[in-house]
Amino acid sequence: MSTGLIVAIVVAAIIILALLVLLPRMRAASQRKAAERELHSRRERVAGEHREAATARERSAERAEQKARIAQQTAEKERAEAGLMEERASMHERGMADHELVDDSERDKFADVMSTPGDRDGDGHTMDDRARDALHRDEDNGTRMESEGGATSSDYEQGREDERRFERNRITDDVRESDRR
Repeated sequence: MSTGLIVAIVVAAIIILALLVLLPRMRAASQRKAAERELHSRRERVAGEHREAATARERSAERAEQKARIAQQTAEKERAEAGLMEERASMHERGMADHELVDDSERDKFADVMSTPGDRDGDGHTMDDRARDALHRDEDNGTRMESEGGATSSDYEQGREDERRFERNRITDDVRESDRR
């Protein structure tokens, strides 16, 4: 045999041996790369699903917050209406709204018992008549401090009481507001 043929056989044998040794490594590397690609695609898919779920929950949370704001505003409106009704009830209890209870045709019938009689001076307004009545009531009770243009002691006390009541209501409203948070 010739030397060239022997060298070719040895080279071929080395190449075959190298392939036999390297093929499993190459196959393992190929499988590892395929596994990495599959794992990467699974990660991307799951991350996308989580992002979609997070976006859906975010939208749901925004809707819930909006509903809560609407509910809070509705509650505040109800509270304001309740306060209005309470003030109306108070006016009726004190007789300051008798004009709402009596028709114009019945004014004469109830004139003696109404705490807010009709328009006595004929100017179309009863507010000045009621103010005049309140002024005379204070003078009759002897609570007038000055003869002309001054405040009465009962007015002062009433103002102080109103301030305390307002402060209590404000504190109560602040507590309610902090409870909502």
